[in-house]
Amino acid sequence: MTSFTYQSAGVDLGLYNQAMERLPALMKRTHTPRVIELADGFAGLLRLDAGRYSDPVLASGTDGVGTKLKVAIHAKKFDTVGIDLVAMCVNDVLCVGAEPLFFLDYLALGKDDPDLIATLVAGVSAGCVEGQSALLGGETAIMPDMYAAGDFDMAGFSVGVVDRPKLIDGKAVRPGDVVIGLASTGFHSNGYSLVRKVVFDHAQLTVDSHVAELGQTVGDALLAPTRIYVKPVHDVLKSAPAGSIHGLCHITGGGLEENIERILPDNVQVRIDTSAWQRLPLFDWLQRLGNVERSEMFHVFNMGIGFTIIVAPEAVAAVRERLTAFPFASWIIGEVVAGPRGVELLTP
Repeated sequence: MTSFTYQSAGVDLGLYNQAMERLPALMKRTHTPRVIELADGFAGLLRLDAGRYSDPVLASGTDGVGTKLKVAIHAKKFDTVGIDLVAMCVNDVLCVGAEPLFFLDYLALGKDDPDLIATLVAGVSAGCVEGQSALLGGETAIMPDMYAAGDFDMAGFSVGVVDRPKLIDGKAVRPGDVVIGLASTGFHSNGYSLVRKVVFDHAQLTVDSHVAELGQTVGDALLAPTRIYVKPVHDVLKSAPAGSIHGLCHITGGGLEENIERILPDNVQVRIDTSAWQRLPLFDWLQRLGNVERSEMFHVFNMGIGFTIIVAPEAVAAVRERLTAFPFASWIIGEVVAGPRGVELLTP
C-alpha cells in the first residue's frame, strides 16, 4: 500500500522551515521600542504608549498588490512588490491621520521556495521601515494546485492609531480650501490588468523591451514601487497649525475623482486643474500605446498624483515649505468650492 506524506502531496516542510529561518532578522529590523519581544508564540505584541493619547482610536487597512505581481513574475524581479504591499495599506491608514503601528503579511504560493519567500519579505521589511511600522508577523501558505507553477499572491494588513481629537475624516473640508498633490512614482499598484492588456497583449512588448521615451525597460518602468507617504504626511500633521489639515486622500483605483469624493461633505466640490503638475512620461506613453481615452486614464490611474492634502488657505505656504524637505515634487492642484458634492477635472 502506498504511504503518503505531506511532501508527496506537494509541501516540503524542510524547505518551509528553511524559509522561516530567514525571516526573523527581516522582522527585527522593523521593530521599535513599543514591540514586546517573544521568544516564540502565535501572536505579535505591541505596547500603546497610553500617555500619548487622550482617546486613542485604532485604524486599520488591508490590501494586496493585484496583477502587478504578474509583471514581477515575468520579470523575475521580486524585491519591490513587498514595498507595494506595505504602501497600499499604510497609505490608506494614513488618510485618517493615523500613525501606523504594525503590519502583518500573507503570502500564498503553489510550492516551497525559500529564496522567493525571503526576497518578498525583504521587500515587506523595507516598506515597513519606510512606513514606520513594525512587522509583527505573518503567514506563509504553501498550497499546491491552488496556484500555477511560479504564481503567488500577497496580502497585507496595517493597524495604526490616532487620537480621536486629531482624527481627520474630511468633515472639515470647506470652500476656500486648497488641494496639494504629492507626486507618485508611476502606476503604483493600480490598473495593471489594463496595463498588461495594452503593453503585453496589444503592443506585444516584453518586460525586457527598452522604451526610449521612458529611458528604461518595460519591466523596470512597471515595477517602480508605490511611494509611501507616511513620513512627509506626518511631518505636515505635526508642523501645520492646529486644525488646518482638513482632508487626506490616497489616490488609488478610481483616480482623483472617486478617491477625493469619498471624504467630501455635502455641498462641497473639488476642482482639479489637470495641467497643474508635471506628469511622468509613463502615463502619456501608455495612453498612446493603447489609444486609451483621457477619461479612462484619469478614472483608472493616479496620473502622477499619489496622495492629496486638503489644507486651509492660511496654512498652504507652511505645508508646501515642509514638503520641500522630501525627495519628490508637490503642487497646488486644486481648490474647494461650494457646489454639488464631487470632483471636477478641469482642462485649461
